Order: sequence, then C-alpha cells, then structure tokens
Amino acid sequence: QLVESGGGLVQSGGSLRLSCEVSGFSDPYYPEDYDAIGWFRQAPGRERERVSCIRKGDGSAWYSDSVSGRFTISGDNAKNTVYLQMGSLKPEDTAVYYCAIKMNRVAWPVELDQWDYWGQGTQVTVSS
Repeated sequence: QLVESGGGLVQSGGSLRLSCEVSGFSDPYYPEDYDAIGWFRQAPGRERERVSCIRKGDGSAWYSDSVSGRFTISGDNAKNTVYLQMGSLKPEDTAVYYCAIKMNRVAWPVELDQWDYWGQGTQVTVSS
C-alpha cells in the first residue's frame, strides 16, 4: 500500500512536507522493486496532473513547470518513503495530492497514465 500523509491547511507563502510510505507491497511480475515514485494532484473540477517524480535507482527527479523551484522531491530508500517538500505555497496549489509508483522502467518522465499503483491521497489547502 501507499500511504500519504502531511497534508493540511496552510497560508499562502507557507510550507508543507508530504510523505508517501510504500509498505507491504508485492507484485508477482516485478517482485524485486519499483522503478519510480511520483506525486500528483487533483483540484476540484480539474484533471489529475503530475507534480514531481523521482527514479529510485539514480535519483533522477522531474518537476512540472508550475512547481519547479518551489517543491523538492526526495526519497529515503531504507524507509521506502518519498517526500515532497512544498514551499512558497499558493492558493492554486490547493488539491488532493496522491503518490503512485511505477514498477518497470519506462521513458522518463513517466506519463500520467502509466503509473501502476496509487495511494488514497491527502488534502492540501492553501488559504489566501
């Protein structure tokens, strides 16, 4: 399972750190590991969008233009946890944030429709 945490209510300009812990997970086709983990968000009335992702093996990171320079993704392989440090938050960052994993290696960055397993999401609300 993938369990997100760290969401909440924050004022514009503030910071939050989201965590996504991967645990108790197994896949019969790729039992050894997963290749990448990512963060996504979906605001009311809008489609889900990629926010950031990181490749577990070499730490390659990708950011959407809307968060580049404000958000930082990092991983702790020993804890099977990935973090999304969000800074300079804006009201337009308000959304449910999800993490997901990609089991096999594909072209980078992984497209939105290619992620294999998803968490339940955590709400982030940025007040103006």
